[in-house]
Amino acid sequence: MDWAYFLDVDGTLIELAMTPDAIEVDHALPVLLETLHRQTGGALALISGRAVADLDRHIGILQVPRAGQHGLERRDAAGRLWRHETPEPVKRALLEALAPLLARHGGLLLEDKGSTLAIHYRRAPMLGAYVHRFLGRLVSDIGQGLQLQAGKRVVEVKPAGVDKGMAVAEYLTEAPFLGRLPVFIGDDITDETAFALVNERGGISVKVGPGRSCARYRLPGVAAVRAWLAYQPMSPHHEHP
Repeated sequence: MDWAYFLDVDGTLIELAMTPDAIEVDHALPVLLETLHRQTGGALALISGRAVADLDRHIGILQVPRAGQHGLERRDAAGRLWRHETPEPVKRALLEALAPLLARHGGLLLEDKGSTLAIHYRRAPMLGAYVHRFLGRLVSDIGQGLQLQAGKRVVEVKPAGVDKGMAVAEYLTEAPFLGRLPVFIGDDITDETAFALVNERGGISVKVGPGRSCARYRLPGVAAVRAWLAYQPMSPHHEHP
């Protein structure tokens, strides 16, 4: 059976950076993705916490389908964009409540992705527990179908019930992904729903780096991910990590 590849971006295809805009995308990555996209008949999608527009800006190669904001927005193989929106009044209330927090703690960074609001504390890791508690109370107070999404030194407020696993499942109902064995590679807690979905479908789930995970396979880091992806399409027989 042919495989369909679903790839996280930060920490999987590129190294993590102190801020979202500080990432470095080398020239080899677009070449790798274009090659894999061509050799799989288009059955490749990026599944990221970044917004789709942000992926477009940093990664390019617009012909490759991509899901952003942990599945809240998704561009399919035909180029159609699907979105799960946060109501504007709810978003305004969140921004107003977050303003004093950001004013008090200069090490925190607010990233407005459109459908989600993310607070990065990579520059102030000692504030991590406090940020989680603050946002937890905020979501509880505002309600409106919101939930928290924790990541690596980041926590996001997002609409409830949408995740990376759902994004992968949606792709698997569409050409050219339909009928293929799913492969998902990711490095973060936000990827666990996709790992679980792929496991249920009998696919290949690959965790990058250390940490507990329901993924069935491991790769040590970004370089190993790229090397494995570069090898797979050229091999007459797929091999697990």
